[in-house]
Amino acid sequence: MSDFVKNAAGRSIPKKVNGVDQVPFQGVGKHPPLEKKAAAPNASCQDFPADGDKRVSSLREALEKCGLRDGMTISNHHHFRNGDRVMTRVFDAAAEMGVQGLTWFPSAAFPCHEPVIEHMKNGVVKRVEGSLNGPLGDYASSGEMDGVAVLRSHGGRWQAVQDGEVHIDIAIIAAPTADSFGNATGDRGPSACGSLNFGLVDSLYADKTIVVTDNLVDFPCIPWQIQGNQVDYVVELEEIGDPAKIVSGTTQITKSPDRLLIADLTARFIRSTSLYRDGFSMQAGAGGTALAMAIYLRDMMREDGIHARFIRGGSTKYLVEMLEEGLTDFILDGQTFDLEGVRSLRENWNHVATSPYTSYNWHGKGNFASLVDFVVLGATEVDRHFNANVVTHSDGRMLHGIGGWQNCLFANTTILPIPSFRDRIPVLVDEVTTLCGPGELIDVIVSERGIAINPLREDLIEETRNSGLPIRSFEEIQEEVEKLCGGKPEHPEFTEEVIGIVKWVDGTVMDSIFKVKS
Repeated sequence: MSDFVKNAAGRSIPKKVNGVDQVPFQGVGKHPPLEKKAAAPNASCQDFPADGDKRVSSLREALEKCGLRDGMTISNHHHFRNGDRVMTRVFDAAAEMGVQGLTWFPSAAFPCHEPVIEHMKNGVVKRVEGSLNGPLGDYASSGEMDGVAVLRSHGGRWQAVQDGEVHIDIAIIAAPTADSFGNATGDRGPSACGSLNFGLVDSLYADKTIVVTDNLVDFPCIPWQIQGNQVDYVVELEEIGDPAKIVSGTTQITKSPDRLLIADLTARFIRSTSLYRDGFSMQAGAGGTALAMAIYLRDMMREDGIHARFIRGGSTKYLVEMLEEGLTDFILDGQTFDLEGVRSLRENWNHVATSPYTSYNWHGKGNFASLVDFVVLGATEVDRHFNANVVTHSDGRMLHGIGGWQNCLFANTTILPIPSFRDRIPVLVDEVTTLCGPGELIDVIVSERGIAINPLREDLIEETRNSGLPIRSFEEIQEEVEKLCGGKPEHPEFTEEVIGIVKWVDGTVMDSIFKVKS
């Protein structure tokens, strides 16, 4: 273990990952940024068509003109979620060119990207550096991926590119509408998916940027979420994605009675605190319980005559209903989770697309996350110190991305509505399998067996003392669940092989993900 070091959270992390020296987590707010940002190469308009037409005939031609070669890093945004139909074609084209050893740097990967596994087996793609969901996460968990997975939050991804930790050679922007100059938007066209702003950092810092569209319009494409001045080539395809698949299982309201009880308790908890006042702000995750909580809270707002100043999203039809009913002044939207969100982003002036730079980037002059009164998120595990895990299951497998989860922890109050056990395995544990968020930033756990408030939040404890809600200690709920489930959960056995690391919002390493013994 000489190649490992303990970080400030007491976690063992590798000194070097994928050949790059790593900085251990120092503590919240303890690691300052570098003085200078990275920058994309300079360019001259004399090297681009005077008529502004940057179209080429195919993805392969665009990749060839960008100088694609072995070992480069290719990035993309994930706004099509499980409906993306561009990236596997990009790697197919790279395979035709005989290119090997690419690093794929997506803002997130989904089950639709399972064909990339074949490109990892044939050597076209060496590794994926980004949030891994489903089959790709399972593949990386098995240790078969060449290299270590690096998991970052949405804000951490912007920070990594801005600070030069990740250099993007070629960025791919799948754009539902674009013009031949490269101006692009996601809120209209037959494949409209909403915002494209997770791809903004890619377009600003990549050496080369390719816009791929199935709806080319005459110049100018208005509005432009991506500016054509950052774009080298434009490619037309017959179809770039299926917008119906931006809705996934995690973005649908739960039907579970236990989860609905948790959602109701969460809304009632918020109502009992000073967080709930006219002009408040909130963010809710896209999980089924968080969505149900938003509906309960909406009904309370109607009853009490309360409205919000802004709601941070992931937007859904439920948030859109609140906007159009006047229950909130604004939706500040990071990504769109259903087609009503797409429509609203196009039609409502006060439904605004935002980027991770304004919302989450830790190395900026402030961001929106700390302006939010309360945030409601999910977790796979929480421990006695209120530390939480969001990327691995208790069996140690790496199956989820971080998303904006870490960034959201900087809201005034972080609430995790979670079941106390899943499949008879306790979720409230002595120590989380993988540390993704430090307990000092997590304030409230709401389960079907009671509400546990972090002892650090004496204000919330006092405000809810006579609320009639089932406020209990973490330890009391944990003990009850362990009796119900037959004891503490069994810990998986790990090898000393690191298959992934979890970055904190400042670029330091918060934890390692070790390979599970087979």
